[in-house]
Amino acid sequence: MTRFARREAAVREILESTPPVVPPDLYADALARGSRMLRRRAAARRVLWVLLGAAVVAFTVWALTVRPWDQPPSDTTPPVTGW
Repeated sequence: MTRFARREAAVREILESTPPVVPPDLYADALARGSRMLRRRAAARRVLWVLLGAAVVAFTVWALTVRPWDQPPSDTTPPVTGW
């Protein structure tokens, strides 16, 4: 028997058998689990947005106080005075 024939026989056996009995409270459990998952994802998304906003604010405050774009004063040569 070839692999294709074995697969076809297995599929026919599955299709011709009676479907398994589904518990009656399965729908309610799945619905509760799904809504709980959605609430957790939404809460995690909100927390991540808040953390991102806090990081942007912290970076902005740091950049405005430190001013990293300004050149630091040169300490290698003293200022030339009295020529």
